[in-house]
Amino acid sequence: MNLTDIRNLLSDKGLKVTPQRTAVLETIIKMKNHPTADQVIEHVRESFPNLATGTVYKILDVFFEKGMIRKVKTDKDIMRYDADIEPHHHLYCLESDRIEDYTDIELSHLLNDYFNNKKIPGFRIEDVKLQIIGRFQGEKQMNSTCCE
Repeated sequence: MNLTDIRNLLSDKGLKVTPQRTAVLETIIKMKNHPTADQVIEHVRESFPNLATGTVYKILDVFFEKGMIRKVKTDKDIMRYDADIEPHHHLYCLESDRIEDYTDIELSHLLNDYFNNKKIPGFRIEDVKLQIIGRFQGEKQMNSTCCE
């Protein structure tokens, strides 16, 4: 997604196209590693050094509310952001906190069919996302909150 696409997306979602919003969305898209808000802030501040932390959090919340990004929570209760809004699941590494997208159409159909057939009384399912927790083979143990 290029800068024109990002501006068009903001406009299509009824948002004013600002340099800050453009920079935040561009950052999440380019990072591709499900960044935390702090990582987004750090990256965006390279271009906007005076951008307030609260402003970035508000932008992230608006993007989520408008369906432009997804929130992904880790086992350590750290909120991460994902610009890929197409249906997919996540692989989460316990050692490194790394999150990778995982697309499996057959698995998605299996989960959707299961929950369509098994009604949960008093609850309407809107989406099913699976987070598969494990360890990537051959990955060295890392203490960082995110892998590049």
